[in-house]
Amino acid sequence: MPRIAIIGGGISGLSAAFALEEKRQSGTPVEYVLYESAPRLGGVLVTDHVDGCLIEAGPDSFLTEKPWAADLCRKIGLGDQLIGSNDAERKTYIVVRKNNHDQLVVMPDGLMFMVPTKILPTVMSPLFSFRTKLRMAGEWFHPPHKGEHDETVAEMVERHYGSEMVDLLADPLLSGVYGGEASQLSVRAVLPRFADMESKHGSLGRAMLSSRKKMAAATKGPARPLFSSLKDGMQQMVDALVAQLDPNALRVSSPVQSLTPQAGGWTVSAGYQTDQFDAALIAAPAHAAAAVLDAPARLLATELASINYSSSVTVTLGFDESVRRSLPPGFGFLVPRSAGHRMLAATFVHNKFPHRAPQNRALVRCFLGGSRDEQILDSSEDQILQILRDELHQIIGLQAEPLFSRVYKWKSAMAQYSVGHLERLARIQALCQELPGLALAGNGFNGIGVPDCVRSGTEAATKILSDMGMWSVA
Repeated sequence: MPRIAIIGGGISGLSAAFALEEKRQSGTPVEYVLYESAPRLGGVLVTDHVDGCLIEAGPDSFLTEKPWAADLCRKIGLGDQLIGSNDAERKTYIVVRKNNHDQLVVMPDGLMFMVPTKILPTVMSPLFSFRTKLRMAGEWFHPPHKGEHDETVAEMVERHYGSEMVDLLADPLLSGVYGGEASQLSVRAVLPRFADMESKHGSLGRAMLSSRKKMAAATKGPARPLFSSLKDGMQQMVDALVAQLDPNALRVSSPVQSLTPQAGGWTVSAGYQTDQFDAALIAAPAHAAAAVLDAPARLLATELASINYSSSVTVTLGFDESVRRSLPPGFGFLVPRSAGHRMLAATFVHNKFPHRAPQNRALVRCFLGGSRDEQILDSSEDQILQILRDELHQIIGLQAEPLFSRVYKWKSAMAQYSVGHLERLARIQALCQELPGLALAGNGFNGIGVPDCVRSGTEAATKILSDMGMWSVA
């Protein structure tokens, strides 16, 4: 019976294992073994419960418009557990430093991921200078532009709206999503829709407005929430997936040291054990994949190792009812680099997902790190908490001591899609074709969100079975 090794037990590897388990249950003769170096499965999807509050250590939700995570949840029996963000309260602030004081300025209505689609709210907003508002008005007349080469997000945004838009919106938005810098991230890899809209329409504003109108016409019923999650937290997805898999096939605390091609298959060495497989699916960070492939596929390993990752620290602080009343409405705030803080963003969890905290508690989730501040990982929990106390006091006047706190450090967790990323992926794919029975999955390739990872793992499993001539079986 064909055997497949899965290296990596995060959401990508678990999704791959589930795809194989589905085929196994339907009669396809296939076996799999999943190796995970950590003592638990699920990677960054970790949920804690403290003082009646639900705390996410990693991602707290996923974009609703990307269907793969929600579809998987329905397959594993969690359809009735899916919840949406409280978009009636959706309001995001930008921290602006003026006269040595921080101010929270609300992002104007009509901004669709930094692209203004409503003129009046943008013109009336104190967030932007008069010069930037003139640039926004002129942007509606941009002719179509198709660049011959890849460029950074900052270069594209500055060409359309000026440097202030990069500082106030593009950079903090990408810091929150990718933990990276607009001046480093590839627009074709990170915002492919923007590159496509520019080539067809010229103006991003006109293109986005047209797209929104088409979506509104095609959508029947109430608008879907921007974010989706699960009632009992994101770890609920991991637990439900693991429950569907063959427990004898799951090997935690089993780091893979090497992967060696043999005649018609692969040998996996993990600890003191080696095992033979017909195919191998690596669902680990690109640098980890590079380590196990360095001996058998040096060129492929070099390409994988060139995909950089940034680290992050998430901190959740719990406060009492008086703090909840004092906090501004909305989902939270973003912190531009020009504001001079180490905090990248903060989420008011009790507003975004109200059921995650009782009425007498406030949950504030803070983000630090990213590609500009890797050294935050070297700070102790007490040092990190002191940084946040000082900065929350400066930004929103919060002086109260938290009732509880939880600090989570994630080293090299977020892939950085630098300029030329798509060309690198093409080279990686070509090199993989030279190694029969090998597939790659994870957040290092075509998206870092939970839905992207689910799709990546599922497609990698499909590729393996298709290459073995087994996808259509049963």
